[in-house]
Amino acid sequence: MKKYAIIMLTVLGLASCSDKKFHVEGEITEAKDSVLYLENVGISEINAVDSAKLEADGSFKFSGEATEAPEFYRLRIADQIINIAIDSTETINVKASYPKMATEYEISGSENCQKIKELAKKQMELQRKAILISSDEGLTVDESNDSILGLIRQYKQDVKSQYIFPDPSKSYAYFALFQTLGNMLLFNPRTDKDDIKAFAAVATSWDTYYPNAERGANLHNIAIEGMKNIRINEAKQAQSIDASKVQTTGLIDIALADNKGKVRHLTELVGKVVLLDFHVFSTNESPARILMLRELYNKYHNAGLEIYQVSLDPDEHFWKQQTAALPWINVRENAGINSTTLRIYNVQAVPEFFLIDRGNNLVGRSQTIKDLEQAIKNLL
Repeated sequence: MKKYAIIMLTVLGLASCSDKKFHVEGEITEAKDSVLYLENVGISEINAVDSAKLEADGSFKFSGEATEAPEFYRLRIADQIINIAIDSTETINVKASYPKMATEYEISGSENCQKIKELAKKQMELQRKAILISSDEGLTVDESNDSILGLIRQYKQDVKSQYIFPDPSKSYAYFALFQTLGNMLLFNPRTDKDDIKAFAAVATSWDTYYPNAERGANLHNIAIEGMKNIRINEAKQAQSIDASKVQTTGLIDIALADNKGKVRHLTELVGKVVLLDFHVFSTNESPARILMLRELYNKYHNAGLEIYQVSLDPDEHFWKQQTAALPWINVRENAGINSTTLRIYNVQAVPEFFLIDRGNNLVGRSQTIKDLEQAIKNLL
């Protein structure tokens, strides 16, 4: 799973029963000498619980103290992950073969884990279809986005009707709420009324069956916050764009504080060619992308290129550390992936970039620009 900007599940602070254990065991073949980790997946962090160096037969056995409410874990070798849910003292058996363990595994001993496997495969299929659409050069940007949004709407409807609403107390219902497409949460409980209903249904069930669970309390708070946001937005107007931010050029302004605390307006860069870049520094791909941007900036800044980079990192201190030595404009969106800015610019995944000419006109985005450097040179 991706982060909730980005890790979705919260660690329980419940007292465990020392005489009650859960067990996760099985075989992962074709992985001799690889280290298999059992990790507890949390809302803000992922913690290693145990690990084992696999022998030729791939057998492993893990155990841990049971909690009073369902808990979420994952089995991991490198970037191959199997998500599991543990309910009390059950024994989960997993059989897989590396390096395809994330997609081709057998699991038994838990209905919740079976359903989580189904959800994971559905999510992968959704991602596959979305990639095919976004790479179809016969579609315009609007057509591509509309098609992907249609896929997401259908996916959410299927998941709600098959996995969430039939029994919202189940672990797999909780798991479904935090699925992602790229870095985007499929269910947005901050602005979508129907998604809030799904969160509220699971929160109510967890309040009933697991009244002391921190996960339930977290869901409850998310649903309440979403309801409050909806009421505020409806009271102001059913508009996501402030008309005062739309310039005569049609460019929608972004006004965010940079890493030195100064508010920087995107539209103030009129007269320059601007690369508007949406970025998450905590991803594995970030260093390579920053190197690419540095090269472009060093080559063309004196000729009139500026970079306006919007970070979606949840940790402000980390973001400031990462951007301290960067020469271009770095701002941060406090709301992360739930920001209005992303909705306005229809950003479905990051990294994403837009190119703006000297007159403050939006001339293209990643899907329509084949050679970024050449496109910048053409505008300078």
